[in-house]
Formats: sequence, structure tokens, C-alpha cells
Amino acid sequence: MYSIMQTKPEERDESGMPTQKILLQIVIVLTVATGILTGTGAKASAQSASKADSASSWTAEPTKPQVTKPQSKQKQSTVRQKKKNINNKQPRGKYKKVNRSSIKRASNRSEDMSWVHLQKKYPGTFALSGSRDKRNVSLTFDDAPDPRVTPVILDTLSHYHIRATFFIVGDRAAKNPELVKRIMREGHVIGNHSYNHAILSKLPLTQFQQQIWKTDGIIKRIVGVSPRLVRPPYGEMKPQQIAWGKQNGFTIVNWDVDSEDWRNNPSSARVLANIKKTLQPGSIILQHAGGGDQQDLSGTIHALPVLIEMLQSKGYDIVTLPELLGRKAYR
Repeated sequence: MYSIMQTKPEERDESGMPTQKILLQIVIVLTVATGILTGTGAKASAQSASKADSASSWTAEPTKPQVTKPQSKQKQSTVRQKKKNINNKQPRGKYKKVNRSSIKRASNRSEDMSWVHLQKKYPGTFALSGSRDKRNVSLTFDDAPDPRVTPVILDTLSHYHIRATFFIVGDRAAKNPELVKRIMREGHVIGNHSYNHAILSKLPLTQFQQQIWKTDGIIKRIVGVSPRLVRPPYGEMKPQQIAWGKQNGFTIVNWDVDSEDWRNNPSSARVLANIKKTLQPGSIILQHAGGGDQQDLSGTIHALPVLIEMLQSKGYDIVTLPELLGRKAYR
């Protein structure tokens, strides 16, 4: 640069401008440009180096283990409870919290209403069977009278000269009085099966009494008798209801052999098999002489003659409930 500035002043270029001046300007421009470029590049290099150093130090730094602060006892308890709740979580709407005392009360109530317990508590008033010492059995038919079924049952019993016990539903008797009269006329025994097949155990005592007395009045108007025998629909009664029955001269009669002819319209073979399972001397056999609109009791109808012949072949005498239990039929 120094030698360039020593150029002779009289030297000029083709435009007439002195050569030295032109060179000086070129030098200044180059100097400025070099400074700018040098500063920018340095700054960029510095930034790149800084990023590289930063990246290098991050990747090279070992991962530090996470330190968990010790939880307080209260917080630990909360965490354990949350885990327990998650593990024991139940579908919403399907289960609910149940009070243990409620379970105990329900268990006691169920035990109090068990048939075995009631039979021991009310001997002679609550019956499931007769004496096991004699080969006697009783055929009983619930839900009569039903024009679709009861006449066929009566025809079969008449053919074999068998007498049975029919438990009458009050509102059905009021609609079919002639069938009630036929049952009575052919020597069968009539019992009380409530007015409209209510679940008596769910009724207060006054409503329960109405179910019995209303049916009693209907039967008495039709055939002139007041039955002593009462069979609760589904076999359900509360102890206080049985106690009331005892005070008023009623005998509550359930069964120890269930034909299950009410379940899913069974065949005659199924009905007979169900009866054979628990049949023994003194048995009270449950069947039906009436049913609901969608109920088909053809299995009972077809099984009855086979059942009668089978019982007789095994030496059983088929008797009415008053004969089996040694109780009066009517008040």
C-alpha cells in the first residue's frame, strides 16, 4: 500500500483524474469492505462456535438421576388410596356402596322368613309337608280357576278318582264362579290364594288382610264355605302375617316338591323329572291349574296322568291337604 501512495502526481488516467488519487480511493474502499467483511464473519464464526460449544457441552453432559423428595405421611396415604381406588374401580351405575349394618339386617330378615325357620316357629300353622311315616302325598294346584286349564285338570282327576286341593285366586273366582262350583262339587278342597296374586310379603298387614278376607268373601258367596287353608303367591309371607293367620284360624301351606311347571313352559317330561327329584312320603306337590296369558301349561296337563299312575305304582295314596295334615278344610 505504501508504494502505491508514492505514485508520481503527474500520472493520470484516460479521464484526466490523477492516478494516485484513484488508487487512494480504491485502497480506502477495499479497506472499509475488508473491515466490514471481517467483522461480520467474525461475528458469525463466534455465534457458530458458541452454538457448537453449547451443543457439544449438552450432548456430552451425562444425564443426572432424578431425585424424588420424600413425601409426607399424609401425601403417601393419599397416593396409596388413589391407587387402591383405581384397582378397585367398578362400573358406574352397576354397583353402589352398601352399609354393612343393612346387609346384616337383610340377612336376619331373610333368615326369619326362611321356610324352615317359619315351620319351626309356627308348628301346625305353617306347613311344608305331612308326616313322613305314611306313604301319602297331596296334589295341589295354584292359580285356579282358569277356563283354559282347570277343566282339563278336573277331567283327568275325575278319570282316576283322585281328589286334590285347589288354591283359588279371588278375582278369577269372581269371573269364573261355575268352575269354582265344579271344583267343590267333585269333592276337591278349596284354599285361599289371595285376591289378585299379590306378593303378600311386600304388603303392610292391613293390605295383606284385605287380600285374604276379600277372597274369602268371594268363595263363600259362590260355594258357601270359608277356607282355612291359605297359600301365599310365590310362597312368600312375613312372620307377623303368619301370626295373624294363626290368630284367625288359618293354616299356611306351602310345599316341599315343586314341579316348576311355571318356569319357561316345560315339557311333561321335565315336569315329571322335577317332581321325582324331591318326592317322598308326606310330600305336598305344587302344580298349576291356571297361568298368565303367555303361559303354556300343557306340560302339566300331559304329565298329570303319568304322575298319578307313577305314584300309585310306588304305593303312594293321593289324599287332600286336610287329610295329609290332619287339619280342617273350612272355618
